[in-house]
Amino acid sequence: MLKKKIKKNKLLRKRRKITIRQTVSGTPERPRISVYRSIKHIYAQVIDDVNGKTLASASSIQPEFKGKKKKNPTGKEQAELVGKLLAEKCKKKKITKVCFDRNGFKYHGRVKALAEGAREGGLKF
Repeated sequence: MLKKKIKKNKLLRKRRKITIRQTVSGTPERPRISVYRSIKHIYAQVIDDVNGKTLASASSIQPEFKGKKKKNPTGKEQAELVGKLLAEKCKKKKITKVCFDRNGFKYHGRVKALAEGAREGGLKF
């Protein structure tokens, strides 16, 4: 029973991902932020789809993140810090405007916290 539910959820996420990627694309002027969330960590990349390059990335397992985090942060706090870290890296590369690709995940919880952290860091969606 549990395997069927997991399989169904993966299928639904894959369908949402395909629908999103049909409309969202990264350009050199406005790259795409792609988010991936696992059970413990969260990852984000800024991608230029025209040239096929990753311009910046941040995750909750990087050494830069570990120096900035509080003691025992919650998942949302981790995601917000990753968003701010990604925004700092983008500012260094003079990237201010981006489009957000939630990668099939629903826009709430950790995904929403990452987006808000990136906005606080100075990125415009």
